[in-house]
Amino acid sequence: MAKATTLTAVERRAEELDTIAAVLPIERRDELAELLNDQDVETLRHLVNQGMGDNTLRALTSDLAYLEAWGLAATGNSLPWPAPEALLLKFVAHHLWDPEHRETDAEHGMPADVDESLRSQGFLKSVGPHAPATVRRRLANWSTLTKWRGLDGAFTSPALKSAIRLAVRAVPRTRLRKSAKAVTGDVLAILLATCATDSLRDLRDRAILMVAFASGGRRRSEIAGLRREHLTVEPPIPVEGGSPLPSLAIHLGGTKTTSGEQDEIVYLTGRPVEALNAWIAAARIESGSVFRGIGRWGTVSRRELDPQSVNAILKLRAEMAGLEPAEFSAHGIRSGYLTEAANRGIPLPEAMEQSRHRSVQQASSYYNNATVRSGRAARLL
Repeated sequence: MAKATTLTAVERRAEELDTIAAVLPIERRDELAELLNDQDVETLRHLVNQGMGDNTLRALTSDLAYLEAWGLAATGNSLPWPAPEALLLKFVAHHLWDPEHRETDAEHGMPADVDESLRSQGFLKSVGPHAPATVRRRLANWSTLTKWRGLDGAFTSPALKSAIRLAVRAVPRTRLRKSAKAVTGDVLAILLATCATDSLRDLRDRAILMVAFASGGRRRSEIAGLRREHLTVEPPIPVEGGSPLPSLAIHLGGTKTTSGEQDEIVYLTGRPVEALNAWIAAARIESGSVFRGIGRWGTVSRRELDPQSVNAILKLRAEMAGLEPAEFSAHGIRSGYLTEAANRGIPLPEAMEQSRHRSVQQASSYYNNATVRSGRAARLL
């Protein structure tokens, strides 16, 4: 009898998560319904109603799911709210540790059973300690969720700050680029050559690559979360001596760098619009998510792609093209767009209007790299 009650509660949470899916796309709804409790779901619904940006909500949901999974694996119980200082210190100890110390002390770092549990659920993929920035972000989101519940936590305690500082100092990490290589125009052409047929998979992947690049190097979460309702047809662009080019506007809503009240808009023109229309027509997508999974027998899923799938598609296409998949990631499309814009002499402000970068310093770094590589200072001999 208790089991039936539990299943009913899980099903109810799944339905509640569905009601916010249009604002907060959730790829693992059924798993989250089992992992999160009623108060977790209510907190997320409250945040949606507060108008928080979609990407911020995705990050909060992802981190909340990870924290709940870790808490259950590490303590055998769901997370207590507010979390005691001892639990926060345990979280730091499990995620920031010294690999060399681990070789002589098996108890150092994350216990093997906790590690195995998180990996089996897909929450852990990399080997070794977490990046300090990831740990700090999850603690910050943990703190935010605690405050939204009307509670106080021990997140500013001297002991926690000291533990993080000492752990980071003991395990120095070299900052790595999100993508070793930028997906510039020439690389994109090679990837698109692997999508040459009219199969559903080729049509979808071609549209994903072209839309992600041409719309300013969109983030994988923005591509995965794209919906038909976000697209509006614009008047064709006249071309002297040629046929007008089709044009579309993409309404991004709130993004990583804007508030939930702002509606960011970018435009697609020409070939990317044709590629997107070809996929939509072939997949018969009339509403909802634009980019979806494709089953073994060619059936198009009703659910949107997981953002990680955008990354996987890029790597698969790189492998098919004879490139090294490990050298590319979805972020390479974002950096590649600005690098390509710099190579073609497009002014930085114009490129930033499409990429929607808010930091001139960050965006200009791609321009500076391109200028230094091809400029006169590098060709004195």
